Amino acid sequence: MHMNVAPHLLTEDRAEYERVLDDALRTAPERPELAGAGALLTDAQLRAMALNATALITAAAASEYEHFVKVREAHRAASNRPRTPAPDESPGAVAVLTVLVPVLAGTAAVIFLLVGAVVHLVAPAAALGTTLLTAGLVFGALAAAGLLCAGAGLLLTALRNSPAETGAPDDELTRARAAWRHALLERGVVPFLHAALTATGPDPAPPVP
Repeated sequence: MHMNVAPHLLTEDRAEYERVLDDALRTAPERPELAGAGALLTDAQLRAMALNATALITAAAASEYEHFVKVREAHRAASNRPRTPAPDESPGAVAVLTVLVPVLAGTAAVIFLLVGAVVHLVAPAAALGTTLLTAGLVFGALAAAGLLCAGAGLLLTALRNSPAETGAPDDELTRARAAWRHALLERGVVPFLHAALTATGPDPAPPVP
């Protein structure tokens, strides 16, 4: 069935308008002003009339709809906006150092510890073995510190690059959509259906002579 679309109602929102209309028809028995739904006019008749009067009905909630569209467009623009690059901190050099320092320090620690252990076994009294073992322990500590710094750097990078305030735009968009739906239902759809039922009500009885 053809539906006249109001100039301010975007095509993507036609389905939402029909859902609000269907909700009103489904809950008509709960509304005293729509008591005649199904008797004076069937749901199909009321739905067809409301679809053909889309421009009139949606105009009753034009301000809420305009706000909803603006919020939605802003939300889409924010979602599509490229992320602002972080200040240049020579990320390539930092990454290389973060990887190389633990690797080189760990390799040096292993070498010094092995050589120191061999020297200590061959010549227990030699000071060189103790020196090499001490150097191995120092490089081992340096490697451990490098690993800790690398982990902290990765964590900070992840936190910095994580999207901030991801819930706020969605919450605002949800509230704007709900406000439009409520205004459309209470100020547009229900009054129109009530007027349609009133216009097709039984004719008043003729006056008694």
